[in-house]
Amino acid sequence: MSVGATQPPAAVSAAVERRGARGVVEWVFRARELSLVAVLAVIVLATTAHDPRFTSAQSLRDIGLNVAIVALLAVGQTVVVVSRNIDLSVGSVLGFVAFMTGVLFADHHGIAIPLVFAIGIAVGAGFGLVNGLMVSFGRVPSLVITLGTLYIIRGADFAWAHGRQVNAAQLPDNFLKLGSESPAGIPLLTVIAIAVMLVAGFFMRGYRSGRELYAIGSNPDAATLAGIRVGRRVLGAFVVSGALAGLAGVLYTARFGTVDAAAGTGFELQVVAAVVVGGVAIFGGSGTVYGAALGALLLSTIGSALVILKINPFWEQAIDGALLLAAIALDRLLALRLAHLLQRRSVRRG
Repeated sequence: MSVGATQPPAAVSAAVERRGARGVVEWVFRARELSLVAVLAVIVLATTAHDPRFTSAQSLRDIGLNVAIVALLAVGQTVVVVSRNIDLSVGSVLGFVAFMTGVLFADHHGIAIPLVFAIGIAVGAGFGLVNGLMVSFGRVPSLVITLGTLYIIRGADFAWAHGRQVNAAQLPDNFLKLGSESPAGIPLLTVIAIAVMLVAGFFMRGYRSGRELYAIGSNPDAATLAGIRVGRRVLGAFVVSGALAGLAGVLYTARFGTVDAAAGTGFELQVVAAVVVGGVAIFGGSGTVYGAALGALLLSTIGSALVILKINPFWEQAIDGALLLAAIALDRLLALRLAHLLQRRSVRRG
């Protein structure tokens, strides 16, 4: 993942001449994502050499199921992070919606499954709207706002649940099938996550409003001077993040069946780690939803590999933390190198 980070190859300089500033940035972060694929391949091959069961159909299915929900959250988080913000409330939103989904099915027999999905997404979007309003128009740092709503939403969830637990026996069979079915051998949850990722990726690069998020993350003041409605775009990013957290909450209930107020605890840290490891700059302005999904897949694969290798689960958290720190350091180093290269190019042209 760090190949080419400390000493930029000649190809980077050539790219500077051919593509300009935007092309260099895209080239570097595309290479970053490809490096994740290489690291993932090494882990899979090494673990399979130790135990061939790691690449069995059931093992791959389990990895696909484990990564799907985190990947959904990571896609929403990416939309926020590229605008130079962060949403730490996604785990609590997921937990609230997951428990709400269980209660809706348990207390309202016969309720339509699409309606439950619509309610879950709407509730998640509502939480995102609250976060976005306070950040974009209240001018309060997103770290502070979403850390506060993380605890408020989780507290409201515990107060509502009051020790209650909803189990799989109270949920419709057709709903539970969403979390267990694997058409063509691919878990349905994974298919949903991939579909959301592709739509979000196309939106971020293919639509003006998506590209404007990158401009805001690169330089908010310049974006304002350029006529971009920064407040509206940031608000929209938080609504998208909340809506995807709501969708993930409904799917979480379908996946696990049994839910209580503790559902989704700690997910926000997994999501932030996946996003940053996936090459989304924590300082905003660069990265893709594809890289974030790759980051989620890499962390999930590492966790599964440690189980196969019978290594203490503590090391999974330690490795995740080390990868997070390494990714942040790499982002900073890349930013400095790119700034230096682009400055040299500007001087030559001047």
